[in-house]
Amino acid sequence: MKDPRIERLAHVLLHHSCRLKPGQKVLIEAMDLADPALVCRLIEEASRMGAIPVVSKKDNAVLRTLYRHATEDSMALAGKFEAAVMSEMNAYIGIRGSANSNEFSDVPGECMDLYQKHWWQPVHIQIRVPKTRWVVLRYPTPSMAQAAGKSCEAFEDFFFDVCTADYEKMARDLQPLKRRMEAADQVHITGPGTDLRFSIRNIPVVPCSGECNIPDGEIFTAPVRDSVQGTIQFNTASRYQGTVFEGIRFDLRDGRIVDATCRNAPERLNQILDSDEGARYIGEWSFGTNNRILHPMLDTLFDEKIGGSFHFTPGNAYDEADNGNRSRVHWDLVLIQRPDYGGGEIWFDGELIRKDGRFLPADLQPLNEGLP
Repeated sequence: MKDPRIERLAHVLLHHSCRLKPGQKVLIEAMDLADPALVCRLIEEASRMGAIPVVSKKDNAVLRTLYRHATEDSMALAGKFEAAVMSEMNAYIGIRGSANSNEFSDVPGECMDLYQKHWWQPVHIQIRVPKTRWVVLRYPTPSMAQAAGKSCEAFEDFFFDVCTADYEKMARDLQPLKRRMEAADQVHITGPGTDLRFSIRNIPVVPCSGECNIPDGEIFTAPVRDSVQGTIQFNTASRYQGTVFEGIRFDLRDGRIVDATCRNAPERLNQILDSDEGARYIGEWSFGTNNRILHPMLDTLFDEKIGGSFHFTPGNAYDEADNGNRSRVHWDLVLIQRPDYGGGEIWFDGELIRKDGRFLPADLQPLNEGLP
């Protein structure tokens, strides 16, 4: 029996996110999926639409072994192969399951950097992101349910509810905030351990309502590259390149992260930030506006959308909101500002826009719907 929730999700991915047309080629990349139901449904629906589906299945245990034995030559060859495939595509759907969320935790940092340099950056940052209509999502697994503190059944219900949201309403609700961000120059953010100032003047603003991420619910821009001054203390743990980082804190001067610490892995943190020159500058700043997601679960695609949060991203800027920063790193770090996470304020040019995770201006009130 077909699960109607999978039918609905496949429809969102192909029709809303990828806007697939007859004759177009779509790469469906499935990682660590025990259940092929969504992939099969995507193939069926893409074919019905007259498109050409191509499938790549990957296994994280195999990738772990590949990464652990990485050399310049092996990663360059893998990247060349993946780039050739991606260059043929009009659209990309990345479905990322995970039998073990910590599968890459023992891959040496220098090996992960080879992957970032030869595979991730040329394939995903240079081809997939700017040249295809793409969407990425997780798929519910027991490890995700465990990270979210839910039973498998409850997490599955949560997953499909969040991922098949009313994205058209979300798009409408984000428009007033887009206009305010486009008109703003100086941003001031305060909170426990945080006092941060930067400019977003003349940087484009991009509302996100299911086009590239599922689940979605954010609106991003980037700080003027050299304008960031102050300190930020993140209150949400982050898994990046197989390591879980806790209590990350940055001091920034003239846009650059001049001091970076965390509670558990400061050497690895600084190793990532030293990947290249752009990794110590900020490539994105974004409000999280999906109020169905309230608590972190060590999954960036969910955590960066948390209602009442924002994320601040060392590394590469997106072409759509470009401040000129380039890096093979793009690391979305989340700070939740609701009262249950310590609160905080965001000001635009001296006007208090959001306090303790809730927007204050009248035209932004729809963005508070669903917050506790």
